[in-house]
Amino acid sequence: MAYRAPVAEFRFILEHVAGLPDVVATERFAEATDDVTAAILDGAGRLCDEVLAPLQRPGDLHPARLENGVVRTSPGYAEGYRAIAEGGWVALSAPPEHGGMGLPTALSTAVNDMMSGACLSLQLNPLLTQGQIEALCHHASDEIQALYLPRLIAGDWSGTMNLTEAQAGSDVGALKTRAVPNGDGTYAVTGQKVYITWGDADFMENVIHLVLARLPDAPEGTRGISLFLVPRNLPDADGRPGVANGVKVVSLEHKLGLHGSPTALMEFDGATGWMVGAPNKGMAGMFTMMNNARLGVGAQGVGVAEAAFQQALAYAGERRQGPTPMGDGPIIGHADVRRMLAGMKAEIFAARAIALSCAVAADMAEASGEPDWAARAAFLTPIIKAWGTEVGMEVAQQGVQVHGGMGFIEETGAAQYLRDVRVTAIYEGTNGIQAMDLVGRKLGDGGEAAWRLLEEVEQTAEAAREAFPDLAGDLWTAAEALREATEWMLTREMTDRFAGAVPFLRAWARVLGAHLHLKAALAEGGEGPRSALARVFIRRMLPEHASALAAARAGAGDLYELSDAALSA
Repeated sequence: MAYRAPVAEFRFILEHVAGLPDVVATERFAEATDDVTAAILDGAGRLCDEVLAPLQRPGDLHPARLENGVVRTSPGYAEGYRAIAEGGWVALSAPPEHGGMGLPTALSTAVNDMMSGACLSLQLNPLLTQGQIEALCHHASDEIQALYLPRLIAGDWSGTMNLTEAQAGSDVGALKTRAVPNGDGTYAVTGQKVYITWGDADFMENVIHLVLARLPDAPEGTRGISLFLVPRNLPDADGRPGVANGVKVVSLEHKLGLHGSPTALMEFDGATGWMVGAPNKGMAGMFTMMNNARLGVGAQGVGVAEAAFQQALAYAGERRQGPTPMGDGPIIGHADVRRMLAGMKAEIFAARAIALSCAVAADMAEASGEPDWAARAAFLTPIIKAWGTEVGMEVAQQGVQVHGGMGFIEETGAAQYLRDVRVTAIYEGTNGIQAMDLVGRKLGDGGEAAWRLLEEVEQTAEAAREAFPDLAGDLWTAAEALREATEWMLTREMTDRFAGAVPFLRAWARVLGAHLHLKAALAEGGEGPRSALARVFIRRMLPEHASALAAARAGAGDLYELSDAALSA
């Protein structure tokens, strides 16, 4: 079955669950009318269905390769990317003064979700460029913005982020790449970076690298890191790509999945670069790019989950294997298969609604300048990055299971979704790091952002007591348990917090997912498919919050009582 973008689902969630009407009511986003939103979603849906989805399988079967120093991309990717760029899809939310559309992040998040379901390997390219655009908008000089932003926004040039080194993964402060002043305002950047997604491509006019490096005599650790813009080709006096810079792709990684996306080992050999932001303050600029990407990666997980679900649903509607309670029909009539499919659909809705709610909070923060909205977006970001990718993996795994033995056969394509989505839980900060961020920085306000979210959850439960008394009661009870666990976290040392961070984040995802499902059921009027799906989620998925919170509050003692020797015994 070919992927079909769930356009109607996005319209419903944006209008009735995530709060896009509040965004459109602001002066900043007043142009994002219903007609504009419909046109954007419909157009993106056609692009995904007709252009990008047909590239999903060829990219896996014919991976990107390095040939005489040139990255040769998968068949059809050049044409697919050109359709993305020419349609303006790279920079829906980029500032109009540099050629962007200035539309809400909520819409670009929806589009990224669709594109990820259609072909994640190719979608990674514009996602990284979007993050670089935001970083340059916030941190680069006027001169850099004027030269680079219009070309990145147009899709003529693409952007990458270069953080990781062989000895410096999550510990970015251990990096060794150096930047030495050239005496003319530029710097000579020297070092190697690993795992660089879309480090180069044969169809790109230029590739712009944002590189973390250390100035001479800079302080050790992250306090001594600066950020540099290093183009593959140095722009000439007219801004056109000129001579080659001291940048090359050494090799491409051989990966579990995402074969169509070239992941490069990059070497910078005295490459000319320009500083972005202040000396030794490079992490601020890179965090801007990474936070943009974390919401995008969460949406990637949801998009892949959608594609895996669609394929599993189609297979279950055709495959016959014994009598079912619904008669002599396909396996979709078997209770366990139906359990898997219903759970997959319920998980996708919840994660997608969290992603779009996070995007709406970011839009409201930009439009209003109110710190509460910014705090909400910040609080939801690690949740959606981690949970969106967890849902991607879990749903893709269930998709293989629905196929049975055929799911283990590569020709069906079911396994590709699982292979492709697996890395999303690792890059842009592993999901464990996201959870640690949630219990650390995001609770640094004493829990204020958390309390505001829980108040809304309980308001939804109160509003639903008449139409859905049992579901409303379950949600209220879960919210109170989460409140108590959050209070417990605020009293603990960081080691105890970190030991329970992952299950704590999972509990938040469960409660928020139930809250958004119940909002959808109320918007539907109390009866219908969304109400039925809410029952599935609240009855079957929400109860997991209890075991997750028990693990979250276990502390770290037992983990360290189990010695290294005991672990290896």
